[in-house]
Order: sequence, then structure tokens, then C-alpha cells
Amino acid sequence: MPKRRGVVAKIFYNHIKNTPPKAIVTLETVYVCRLTSAVLKITKLVDFKVYLNTKILKHLYDKRPAEEFDCIICHLHEIIKYPEKIYKNKTSKSGDFCLIKKINDFEYLCSLQLLSEDDSTKIVVITAFRVRDEKYLKNYELLWSWKGGTPSS
Repeated sequence: MPKRRGVVAKIFYNHIKNTPPKAIVTLETVYVCRLTSAVLKITKLVDFKVYLNTKILKHLYDKRPAEEFDCIICHLHEIIKYPEKIYKNKTSKSGDFCLIKKINDFEYLCSLQLLSEDDSTKIVVITAFRVRDEKYLKNYELLWSWKGGTPSS
């Protein structure tokens, strides 16, 4: 397991590590990081705080290979805060936006959704995974990408 013990790793160690597949876990939501003003401008989201809950983290733990999961929990805040590409998610998929960042020569995707609950809205992580096929994002609408060291729109 990685040395970095950020908030995502802590919630994993406290609630999910070594649980059997599909086990019910305590529902807890944690703040992961803030979106940058550039990401807010592109997505037109009004809130800047992004949250993750144990239900989603447990799903990732059950479904992803160990090395992929380890990379996600260590780098989730980077994928969210400093994406290299932003796509509008398909209406048939959960989530509103897909943030993409290359880590260790692989592209990772994090899907975010604006969630309304208790008379308030917040941005939550819906899923995260390594993009295994470059064709996966072919039919997604690219909203923004970082090209040659300068942002494009």
C-alpha cells in the first residue's frame, strides 16, 4: 500500500480494508479537495468542494485490480484538482463530467456528479478507473484539454 495517508487512504483504512466483497460498510462522506477556478469555469459548476463516500470507495475496492485501486486512492485529489482533459459525460452514464489525468503513463478517469440532498447541492465522486482503451472516450464531448503547456478551450 502507498505511503501517502491522505483523507481517501484514511477512510479506506478505517472502513473498507479487508472487508469481504459486497459487504455493507458504514456510510461516511469526506471532503477530497477543491476544484480550481479553471475547472469551475469549464464545467459551470457553482460549488468547488468535491466529496467521496465510503459506498463509492467500497465499490472501487471490490471492482478494480489492486494496483489500479492503490493508484486511485493515492492520486484521486490530483485527478480532480489538475485534470488534463474534461469531458461532458454521456446521459446514459452516471455523473455529469469526466476528468482525465495521466499518471504513470496511464490515463485515469474520475466521474463527478452534482448531487442534490437536504436542500443543498454538492459535487461527489461517482467512479474512478484507469482508461484501458483509448477509444473509450471517442464519443464523449471534449470540453477542455491541456495542450502543450497551455490550456485550450
